[in-house]
Amino acid sequence: MSKGYVYILKCADGSYYTGSTNDIEARFYQHQQGEGANYTKKRRPVKLVFLEEFDRIDDAFFLEKQIQGWRREKKEALIKRNYDRLPFLASRTSATERKKQPLTEVLEVQGCSSKREHNVSHRKEKG
Repeated sequence: MSKGYVYILKCADGSYYTGSTNDIEARFYQHQQGEGANYTKKRRPVKLVFLEEFDRIDDAFFLEKQIQGWRREKKEALIKRNYDRLPFLASRTSATERKKQPLTEVLEVQGCSSKREHNVSHRKEKG
């Protein structure tokens, strides 16, 4: 089995594209020429910001699929090689999930039994 690479490109619009390949130089050239993925074709030029080599292409493909499901903040921690932050970012509730949470659950997590108590307790902390 051939070597594989997982990579992250930063696009001209600031977004990230994650991919995997067995020939990183050829694949990067394709992205720059607009011959790669449709996503990057419309967002050129692209810059290679993360690259990891694997002994097997299927390992690279597996990591690619994991990274594609990550939020931007977690991708940026990986790009910066802040590996110690990855478990923390994986365990955090996403903003979307927080918005779906009923207000009573949010208040319970903060140790308040009502919205009024929440407002009063937080005013005391500030004052």
